[in-house]
Amino acid sequence: MPIQIAIAQLRPKKGDYDANIARLGAIFAQLAALDPQPDVLVLPETFLSGYFLEGGVREVARPAGQVYADINQRYLAASGPAARPLDIAVGFYERYRDRFYNSALYATLGSADASQKTQDQASAIGEAAFGHPSLVLRPGIRHVHRKVFLPTYGVFDEARFVEAGRQVLAFDTRFGRAALLICEDAWHSISGTVAALDGAQVVYVVSASPARGIATPRPANVEHWDELIYRIADEHGVFGVLAQLVGFEGGKGFPGGSLAIGPRGNFLVRGPLWDEALVTATLDLAELPIARADQPLLADLETMLPHLQNELARTQRGEAGLVRWDAPHPQRGPTSQAGGESERATGPTASPSACLPVVAAAKFDPSADFLRIDAAAVRRWLVAFLRDEVARRRGFADVVVGLSGGVDSALVTYLCAEAFGAEHVLALRMPYRTSSRESLEHAQLCIDALGVRSLTLDISDAVDGYARLDPTIDGRRKGNIMARTRMIALFDQSQRLGCIPVGTGNKTERLFGYYTWHADDSPPVNPLGDLFKSQVWQLARHVGVPDVIVAKPASADLIVGQTDEADFGISYPLADQILHFLLAGYNPAGIAALGFRPDDVALVKRRLDSTHWKRHLPSTAMLSATAIGEYYLRPLDY
Repeated sequence: MPIQIAIAQLRPKKGDYDANIARLGAIFAQLAALDPQPDVLVLPETFLSGYFLEGGVREVARPAGQVYADINQRYLAASGPAARPLDIAVGFYERYRDRFYNSALYATLGSADASQKTQDQASAIGEAAFGHPSLVLRPGIRHVHRKVFLPTYGVFDEARFVEAGRQVLAFDTRFGRAALLICEDAWHSISGTVAALDGAQVVYVVSASPARGIATPRPANVEHWDELIYRIADEHGVFGVLAQLVGFEGGKGFPGGSLAIGPRGNFLVRGPLWDEALVTATLDLAELPIARADQPLLADLETMLPHLQNELARTQRGEAGLVRWDAPHPQRGPTSQAGGESERATGPTASPSACLPVVAAAKFDPSADFLRIDAAAVRRWLVAFLRDEVARRRGFADVVVGLSGGVDSALVTYLCAEAFGAEHVLALRMPYRTSSRESLEHAQLCIDALGVRSLTLDISDAVDGYARLDPTIDGRRKGNIMARTRMIALFDQSQRLGCIPVGTGNKTERLFGYYTWHADDSPPVNPLGDLFKSQVWQLARHVGVPDVIVAKPASADLIVGQTDEADFGISYPLADQILHFLLAGYNPAGIAALGFRPDDVALVKRRLDSTHWKRHLPSTAMLSATAIGEYYLRPLDY
């Protein structure tokens, strides 16, 4: 029996349940125009609210019955009371028995009158194809799955805000037997196995998986999702369907890449990266018995399951396994030749040419370029990020960038021009009287190449006016005054023009604390903050930043002759490599064992450890159980 599915990879409106329910009206109208019309619509994890909500979960959580009623009302309003039934799978935050869950429901939408016609048709086809028609054909919820495996590591903190479900099971639908999994559930192979053993023919996975990994054309975890759904489908002889969110939440990007895979591990369809889309496919359940006959892994598992269950119970009891084997049989027959000499085996003697070649894993090379990025993929990723954060979420059409003539600000200007159009970008040059003339000229190169708007504001009078208040002021203090004066100008111009400032700091500077607090780090949107300086250079070359800018020594240009690397006492590429391993959890001794100089490792570790405070908001004394940022938790884009 063929099933027409549509996967809607969508960008939800953060924290706005009503707006996301309303969005479904347009989706339903579009589905009605498709040929063939879908039987099942699959929407991602937490589509009705967005994913990273922290304490906001309790404000958007709804009972499953209310979610169904709201969606069904929207479906009938969009399609009319005589509309054909539509099955739907959708993720949401659920309130159930006074607890909160990350859940997904599977339901049949439509009116009772319209469903009667479908039930009559089902009776003609036969109950075997539908399970129990009296149960599954009338409108209503078929199943609610509550996420079992709650990720609480890295960027994830689900277990703090929702409770874990306890079941993975299959359920009957109008289109055979199905199962629901939510994101992390699918990362544990046992979930797909349990669903298949319970008779699932289609495993629907709804997910909100933020993108990670910039060394390949697609984010690394998107590639991993292909493997996960492939394994569920191919190993168990089922159809695997993945619905992913798109869009950004607080800088964390959901890349899309939804897909459907057949029971032989064959990819049926894959959705685009970063963009909303309706992804459609046909799932023919008649393929299941053929696929399972060709590769009877599920049948083999069912045969061996009782034995495996015994072993699982043993491991849970903490008992050691016992395996026995036979000893060698005693030798029989003559053991010696005449004359009493021992019998010797004869044959060709070993020679060096008969030795096997040895293939050893390559040793780590500290000089290798292991921080190389796929620049084309990162470029698209960051342009999508800028459009989401500036235009879609904050509603701005124009941006202002402080263009110093250095590679970071030049790259951000290029990315903004691509994201919004040159006419929507203001490049603001803010020289001090001792600033390098070269910096102004290099900034002008970018302005001319892109055609962006520009404005030059000399900050000398403002800085000198304050500096005159204290004759003892030194170069470091004056440099901080310059940086903060530039931020005053940047934010003032954004207020004057009704636009938003975009930051230019890179990851290495942030980790080294190499910026003026509440100055360079102030702009609310920063596309480069998770790129090491050496990766910024790669991306800048790719997008076409002039070579004279990319190749020159990096400098904050606050003091004449100053360079970043001279201040650090180490080169950017070397610092980036050591930072990479420190952030990955290696200790200094382990990094030195890879071939890095211990003194270099110690220098980088010292800079990193001494600047944590600069990457956080000011410390506030916690006096209550509602302290902001400790107990009262809401993401910045909630």
